[in-house]
Amino acid sequence: MDSQEKSSRISGFYRLPIKERLSIIAEKADLTTEETELLTSGGGLTMDVADRMIENVIGSISYPMGVAVNFRIDGVDRLVPMVGEEPSVVAAASNMARLMREGDGIKIKRTDPVMIGQIQILELPDRDAAIKKLEEAKDDLLDLANQQDPILVKFGGGARDIELRPLETEAGPMLIVHLLVDCRDAMGANAVNTMCEKLAPVISDITGGRTLLRIISNLADHRLIKATGVVKKEDIGGEQVVDDIVAAWAFADADPYRAATHNKGIMNGTIAVALAVAQDHRALEAGAHSYAAQTGRYRALSRWSKNENGDLVGELEMPMAVGIVGGATRTHPVARLALKIMGVTKAVELGEIMVSVGLAQNLGALRALVQEGIQQGHMRLHARNLVVMAGADGDLITKAVEELIATGEIRFDKAKEIVDKLKA
Repeated sequence: MDSQEKSSRISGFYRLPIKERLSIIAEKADLTTEETELLTSGGGLTMDVADRMIENVIGSISYPMGVAVNFRIDGVDRLVPMVGEEPSVVAAASNMARLMREGDGIKIKRTDPVMIGQIQILELPDRDAAIKKLEEAKDDLLDLANQQDPILVKFGGGARDIELRPLETEAGPMLIVHLLVDCRDAMGANAVNTMCEKLAPVISDITGGRTLLRIISNLADHRLIKATGVVKKEDIGGEQVVDDIVAAWAFADADPYRAATHNKGIMNGTIAVALAVAQDHRALEAGAHSYAAQTGRYRALSRWSKNENGDLVGELEMPMAVGIVGGATRTHPVARLALKIMGVTKAVELGEIMVSVGLAQNLGALRALVQEGIQQGHMRLHARNLVVMAGADGDLITKAVEELIATGEIRFDKAKEIVDKLKA
């Protein structure tokens, strides 16, 4: 999506009627008529598909899908579908992406897509001897693991290494085997768990211990993506605003009570994208918050600083265990469509987008907090929802919103009163 006609920079997109927005996205993403209709069909999930996804199905629930515009990530323009129920999230991400799109836009650094499988060993007669034997058997164990998924190996993935972690616990000493697996375009849970299951009895024989849990870890700290964005001081409101945003970040980094809300704002963006493409968002949340606490204290996931020019620099590094093959992402028709709109062909591209949206979302929240306060933007969007619920449409919406905000009483009964008056 790097040519001009495929640019993600769409001015005034939020002001357009839904039909025009959809037409623009369809043209930029080369959607067919059937795909365009699928987006407005109420979620695109038939009961047959739903019944294959989970047990005891009785229905389905839909959430709004919006598109964040203006994103440029490592020189590539991206339109980003986001799913959620909270007002201001898509708008904030789009606005902050606009401020960070100069040049190549948000810059990315990443590691290989390596996941961790854990095998727990109990009742070891000699833990030090067990460690030595497992180190000697490492190559054979890796070969056995890779025999379980020849397709993954064929595509350049597979078991890469084994780490041994002695652990002291309330249930006594243990030895934890970490199997490191490059999962390529898969999230990796099935492949990693299968490998761990196969290795467990062999590890028991080698060590003389009893293996218990054999399961993937959602703290994917070998599978990291870092996004960095720069915002010119004049675009964010001046050097004082830059200093205030840095101070607001420092508060979050030093105080877990503030860090929890700070990181929740990041996940507002990241998880909205995850929902659009049917990722395991519980695993992503668990991994992110665990990563935030790796120093022994829960801290801010992002980092904000001022460079030598006085401009604002934001960095966000997160574990990003995402996949585009298998699972609900391939089952759900709208999830597949969301990948097409983003132009994603590899899992790592999806991860880059999700971290970039998290960074933009974080900046939107921080700017609102240090300037007008978080409620102003929320209440404007809430007012818009109320006047639409009260029957406003077209040009009447903007006028009704302004009148409702001017009253200072953002309630449905007040919205209804204003809309009825304007219609009359």
